[in-house]
Amino acid sequence: MATDYDAPRKTDEEENEESLENLKAQHASKVSSSVDADEADLNESLELPGADLSDESITVMVIPKQADEFTCSRCFLVHHRSTLAKEVKGQPVCNDCA
Repeated sequence: MATDYDAPRKTDEEENEESLENLKAQHASKVSSSVDADEADLNESLELPGADLSDESITVMVIPKQADEFTCSRCFLVHHRSTLAKEVKGQPVCNDCA
């Protein structure tokens, strides 16, 4: 980038003011773009705690336990064999519960 050595130099205070103004302008442009949302759209997308979800359905694909997995006898979660800590009375126990 070419430098004009004949141009008057700015003091540190002037440079700080300019950078502050640039930051304010950038912040104002970000805020104005996020405020353009329609209030009706916002009301439809919000879910309140305790809302009635009885008419909603959840679809989840269930994958059966694999050959290299076990079910912990204490927390009843399915873990990979690498997390097997010990067996108590023939029942597997994971590292988290051991």
